[in-house]
Amino acid sequence: MPVVFVLASDWTMRVALRAELRESGIDALGMDSAEDAGRALASSGLPDLIVLEATSDLLNDIRIRNLIQRVPSILVASHTLEVALPDADVILYRPVRVSEIVDRVRELLGRTNRHFRE
Repeated sequence: MPVVFVLASDWTMRVALRAELRESGIDALGMDSAEDAGRALASSGLPDLIVLEATSDLLNDIRIRNLIQRVPSILVASHTLEVALPDADVILYRPVRVSEIVDRVRELLGRTNRHFRE
């Protein structure tokens, strides 16, 4: 079962996305800080994919930037964000539906994870 980190300070997005991903057979772990991500990495290892709410707090953290470079990533960003976005596999701009994010997660996992095929 693929593992996806859902890293978002917006708890409503995080909870809804985790629920939808789990219904799709994906182990989605929710977290809201770089510290949470660090603890998850220490206990679970690298995830297969990251969905990251692109906020200045998260994007300014070097640990998160390093993680994005190592793991396929989907950023959910606002057009008003005043921080440069790092290179990511997918960037989705708000407003975005949870179903759109799930579709992109499944698509990206299908390309990058040999154990997950739609």
